[in-house]
Amino acid sequence: MIVDFQHHFTLPELMEARGSGGPVLLYDASGAPRSTAGPLLCDLDEHIFMMDAAGIGAAVLSSPAGMCADLAPSRIVNDKARDAERNYPGRFIGTAHVHPLGGPEAYRELERCAHELGFPGVIITSEFNGLYVDAPEMEPFWGQAERLGLYVFIHPPLIHNFPQQYDAYDLGRSVGREISLISATIRLINSGVLDRHPSLVIQMSHLGGGIGAMMSRIRSYQDREFWGTAGHPRHGMKPEKDFDYYIRQRIVFDVAGFCGGITSVQAGLLEIPASHMVFGTDYPQEIRTREDVRDYVSQIRKLGKDGQRILSGNNGLLLKK
Repeated sequence: MIVDFQHHFTLPELMEARGSGGPVLLYDASGAPRSTAGPLLCDLDEHIFMMDAAGIGAAVLSSPAGMCADLAPSRIVNDKARDAERNYPGRFIGTAHVHPLGGPEAYRELERCAHELGFPGVIITSEFNGLYVDAPEMEPFWGQAERLGLYVFIHPPLIHNFPQQYDAYDLGRSVGREISLISATIRLINSGVLDRHPSLVIQMSHLGGGIGAMMSRIRSYQDREFWGTAGHPRHGMKPEKDFDYYIRQRIVFDVAGFCGGITSVQAGLLEIPASHMVFGTDYPQEIRTREDVRDYVSQIRKLGKDGQRILSGNNGLLLKK
């Protein structure tokens, strides 16, 4: 069965822009485009029609309104995701939405999502509140996710910590989010998060921001002695194993985020094994029509055995049931 591991929804009451009847562009405090929100996010009936047209059996739901959000909207999103599971049996799977720095209340909500709601994962963004995924403040969150057996879905930021460099041409969304994901992947590995939490499972969005195209350069800079950073308390840090081990064995990469472009998947396969890729669409944000999703599925299927692994063969990496 094909599972869409990056599939977004929201609720009318949490929509920041309503009443227009069409997509509305939202901006962050710096004036940079943040997201294009539209009524399709709330229309789960249309989601089902799209999934049927594309041959997608189930979709894992995540909501921008609950990503690293306060407790109240997080709980609303979590409850509505469970409602979607009940209203469309077998078609939707919820994920936990909590703020990773939300403290005891957020952790209680995380436990509720794991034990009462039965969600398999939790979603956070690659940067938030001026911090990144390797911040020491994140350590309790990683421990909680590992203890509860929840995979952590790392989505690109909706708002960048430092958006000034993306002050024109929609750079923050077009490439800034991918830079953030590449950085998050490197930070997770070199900080030792994956070494300290050996059973922690990570789903990294957008093929890690297209990290495959950067791997030769990243490998070179892992040679701390050559580049002169050995011994530096931050820039000299390295993981216990070779960098490629974590890319090929410890992280699951979804193929969403490229607006249905198959060439990005083909490029990713040069460095990331198909055995650690899962399917994702980013619907209905970057892909918004039934036909575009259907065509993307068809293009991945043409990759042969690798395509079959991506579409359905690796579901068990994230879904244990």
